[in-house]
Amino acid sequence: MVQMIITGLLCGGLLGFVMQRGRFCLTGGFRDMYLAKDNRMFYALLIAITVQSIGVFALIQFGLIEFKAGSFQWLATIAGSFIFGIGIILAGGCATGTWYRAGEGLIGSWIALFGYMGMSAIMKSGALLPVNNSLKPYALPSNSIPATFGLSVWPFIAILSVITVWLAVKQLRKSTVAIPTMPPKRRGLSHLLFEKRWHPFFTAALVGGIALIAWPLSEATGRMSGLGITTPSANVLQYLVTGDSSKYINWGVFLVLGIFAGSFLAAKGSREFRFRAPDAKTAVSSFSGGLLMGFGASWAGGCSIGNGLVMTAMMTWQGWVSLVFMILGTWTASYFVYVRPRAKAKRKQAAAYQAQTA
Repeated sequence: MVQMIITGLLCGGLLGFVMQRGRFCLTGGFRDMYLAKDNRMFYALLIAITVQSIGVFALIQFGLIEFKAGSFQWLATIAGSFIFGIGIILAGGCATGTWYRAGEGLIGSWIALFGYMGMSAIMKSGALLPVNNSLKPYALPSNSIPATFGLSVWPFIAILSVITVWLAVKQLRKSTVAIPTMPPKRRGLSHLLFEKRWHPFFTAALVGGIALIAWPLSEATGRMSGLGITTPSANVLQYLVTGDSSKYINWGVFLVLGIFAGSFLAAKGSREFRFRAPDAKTAVSSFSGGLLMGFGASWAGGCSIGNGLVMTAMMTWQGWVSLVFMILGTWTASYFVYVRPRAKAKRKQAAAYQAQTA
């Protein structure tokens, strides 16, 4: 138990600290691909996936960890990921982003987190358990992409690595406008940790490294998996309700608690922590988004981290199909939340101008 607490909190704390300081937000990244044609955060995600994939399969090769891809529940993955993508736009952050932004003092993220944890628990062990299990029969026997083609995993990792390096270099070579910055108020390590802006690609490499070390740390406690947010988030609430530590307390619980703590420390150190309360409309949107996140991630078998970062690195159909439909969900929600209202407002302005000049 002591090992579980220490390593879980340490890994989660590092992840929360890095994501908060690097503003590693997949929700914003997916949204900006559609609204601003900005793919930097998506390329950053590919870097994190690649770093983790190379490291984890090296560990598997040396017999240090185990992984079984299982079956591919294709319908649940597609439907759940699309719903999850809609939810993260309404909530203003994905599962991990909600945890780390809650650590910054954002009350809207607390509201979204409560909806996310509650719905995840209801889906996994409550009244909606039959719904959660309803799409499981629609499955293919092999979830592993290399196994499907009868090949080694390493050619697929090589292809991913080449694509990732090419996209990252292409992005870095683009001319950028210098952003004016204030003279640094700190020096040395304090400046680097709490004041200097972190590049998304640097942050992504750190996230990939943390995702890598999560595997042996988690498996050492008997939890045969890497980073995961949805089930541990549900477990927190399930433990608080039932008090059953043997069933619901595991390494993943301390991971998500560590994310919150690490983000809090980063926000305090960078003077970014402050309580910010949302208006009523935003609060309702955050809670609704949290509910959709919990529902969708439970159906899909993972969130933007469990599927979008971890299962993609493990070269599974579940991971890559989930990532595609997660992005499509965010784009769909972005159209109705951002694009359509703006177009409607412009039409009203145009009509009002024509009425004045008629």
